[in-house]
Amino acid sequence: MPPQRFALPTEVPGLAVRRIAADILDGVLHKHRTLDEQLDGAAAGAGLSIALACDLRVASTSVKITTAFAKVGLSGDYGGTYFLTHLLGSAKARELYLMSPVLTAQEALALGIVTRVVPDAEVEAAAHELAMSLAQGPSVTLGYIKRNINNAEHMSLEACFDAEAMNHSRSGETADHKEAAKAFVEKRKPAFQGH
Repeated sequence: MPPQRFALPTEVPGLAVRRIAADILDGVLHKHRTLDEQLDGAAAGAGLSIALACDLRVASTSVKITTAFAKVGLSGDYGGTYFLTHLLGSAKARELYLMSPVLTAQEALALGIVTRVVPDAEVEAAAHELAMSLAQGPSVTLGYIKRNINNAEHMSLEACFDAEAMNHSRSGETADHKEAAKAFVEKRKPAFQGH
């Protein structure tokens, strides 16, 4: 009997998809910048999964949102089950994955899947405005806030207190914090530089 041949990771098609997804999502998750996503037309399957990995999501009023996978005989990819479960809890994630309903923008907003809903003609401008607002903010501090929230999903309360204290102290040492304190005293809007 010839020896049994096992599939190497490069021979498993799903692993190739996983590597692509990991590369894309690494840029979203492990960067300490905040990211927003514009949703218009349809957000389904892997496109929805990538959007769910972002910090904030702006949707047009006519967008249709669905996990879609169950309707095409697939189980899901690009971390969508992970992100939706963390965002909405396992019961709602099960419903949305197993039933694959098509949600309106307002339904997605009510569930907390999207951050804001704007008229179709304004979605690009609204997403750009949100991105610029984040980009012009205290980017180092926003990165620490993102870390604190990510830590809260898997660390103990005590460990979160320690991480928050460390990140708070580090934020307090930034030029952006010093600028914000000065601007507060001078009753003006701070001009953040991202350091």
